[in-house]
Amino acid sequence: MIHANVDTIQRRIAGACKRVGRTPDEVTLVAVSKTFPAEALREAVRAGVTDIGENYVQELLAKREQLAPEQIRWHFVGHLQSNKVRHIASWITLIHAVDNLGVAQEIDRRAARAGRVIDFLVEVNTTGEETKFGVSPDATVSFLRSLDSLTHIRVAGLMTIGPFLPDPEGSRPMFRMLQQLRDEARALHQANVTMRHLSMGMTGDFEVAVEEGATLIRIGTAIFGSRVKRS
Repeated sequence: MIHANVDTIQRRIAGACKRVGRTPDEVTLVAVSKTFPAEALREAVRAGVTDIGENYVQELLAKREQLAPEQIRWHFVGHLQSNKVRHIASWITLIHAVDNLGVAQEIDRRAARAGRVIDFLVEVNTTGEETKFGVSPDATVSFLRSLDSLTHIRVAGLMTIGPFLPDPEGSRPMFRMLQQLRDEARALHQANVTMRHLSMGMTGDFEVAVEEGATLIRIGTAIFGSRVKRS
């Protein structure tokens, strides 16, 4: 089932790209596997998935150990706490959801100790919902400026979560907003801001996200099925 689901998503990505004149290799599928066992991830990898996202550091560490022989690029897609950064700083591929200067500074410190530069995305709350994390759209550029002195981080792009509406078209204005903010951020010409990525689009709205320029889409349910609730 997982293999068939991955194939279906890839076909839908290709269709969305074709509609707007993009190529599918511009879009990376990040399979979000929280609560699912390592065997499910292994099946996704066998189906061609190369990028796996986890929401919880403890779960990420356990699955990374279980799947050590696999060639996986690991993404942290949850809300990262400063005291958890040390566990992932030496090897994480991409952190998707930074919206706090203190966390950014801790990532920079840990990256320096690890002798590397860590890529992360700034999360933007494009819906204005109080239940969601993220800097406000109006504060995004000033937040990026506040990171200017950090030499061991690289802001590789922006991330947002759509509004969870029955009609995926409801997410389009938010995705367009993120693209516009990306363009504003590029105009800063800040050394540690590259803006290569837009991480937006999930199971319910990823085709709209691809049409609006997403380079990373985060898919869980459409690959693995309904989630098991954490106890």
